[in-house]
Amino acid sequence: MMDSEVSVLLHCAAWRGLLQSQVQVELSERFNRQTDPSLEHEIEEVWTERVSKEPWLFNGSKFRLHSFCLASSSSVSPKLSPCTHRGHIPLLDCAEQQEGVLKHSRQRMEENVSIKDSLHDAVQSSLDKRNRPVNHRKNEDSAFSQATSIHSESKSVTGERPSKNTDDEQTASLLTLRLGLTCYKDYLGTNWSCRVAELRQHGEVQFGDPLALLAQPLGVGGVLCTDDGQVVLIRRSQRVAEAGGLLDIPGGHPEPKVVCERLGQLVCEEQISVDMMQERPVVSELFSSVCAEIRDEVNIPLSSLGEPVLMGVALNHTSAGRPSAEFYISCSLTSDEVRTLYWKGGAEASESTDIIFLSRTEVLQLDRSSPLWSELCPSAKGAVLLYQTVKPDSERGQKTRHDPSENTSR
Repeated sequence: MMDSEVSVLLHCAAWRGLLQSQVQVELSERFNRQTDPSLEHEIEEVWTERVSKEPWLFNGSKFRLHSFCLASSSSVSPKLSPCTHRGHIPLLDCAEQQEGVLKHSRQRMEENVSIKDSLHDAVQSSLDKRNRPVNHRKNEDSAFSQATSIHSESKSVTGERPSKNTDDEQTASLLTLRLGLTCYKDYLGTNWSCRVAELRQHGEVQFGDPLALLAQPLGVGGVLCTDDGQVVLIRRSQRVAEAGGLLDIPGGHPEPKVVCERLGQLVCEEQISVDMMQERPVVSELFSSVCAEIRDEVNIPLSSLGEPVLMGVALNHTSAGRPSAEFYISCSLTSDEVRTLYWKGGAEASESTDIIFLSRTEVLQLDRSSPLWSELCPSAKGAVLLYQTVKPDSERGQKTRHDPSENTSR
């Protein structure tokens, strides 16, 4: 299914999604946005104008997704499709790109790294751990003996082996996200610039990377499934900066400031730098932030949420291919219980005006011919595409309190 607003950068269908212990990050200032004097002046002008019209906007520090490194699923099990396999949705896995997204040739570098036979068993056994409440789960080291890598799209992706975690707790992972820092102001001034095509061209000519001058902040979103088999959607208010009035999934951003605070560093947003953070706490923030967004937007307590499962990363082409990590999260509450909590109002209740429920079957069948598709904002479309591809709950055999193919509950 093709949609000009969204595509999938990477998916983790071979493992039905990844747990926190299977993901690592590499932090470096090398992964920050490149600067240009005239562009920086333009960014300041855009920000000043936006804040004058929308005084509630806040310029927070964000993580910038530079590139990624994903394990080869074919080396894990011959029965599983490799990550480069193209399904019914446009993919930008490994070294390949969606035609018309970046419009530049890509270089592929592969490292054939052996994996022990226990890897596949470890991946499968981890599926049983996913439904534990968030506040009960423990940080566990990965059971994997060695990481494999097929390097991702774009010239900005290096052909290096993922660096080892510098923290005391070192884990081998299936996915490495290479992150720098950016901010919301830069996002509005680059990804939303009317000159974004020119910025891409300038980035390619000057830095050999069409994304070099773009902020590319990494967002998060959650496909939240209730105990009775309903997926939660919320209607965005008209006061949000993007996609007002459209249907969305709960989501937001992992926050660098939260990572610094958890490490005992009290700093303002403008002072945050990569060297203030450690890699494992960043991974923790990536996974926990989506649960915090669900708590704040839908008013569901963390104790009712299962462990987040990373399905992949989708690209929003209405904002120049801005990336968002999409998760699957189970909920121990029914749709009626969730609806009651939502209408009581959470910390960010003003960001949405209504809640809607779709059955799992309805979500799996959503496509461009569905009347509801046009009501979905790009981030929700990306999450739906990943859910349909990864099917993170398909192997758990969970029983719901009623047939998930029943009529939509609204």
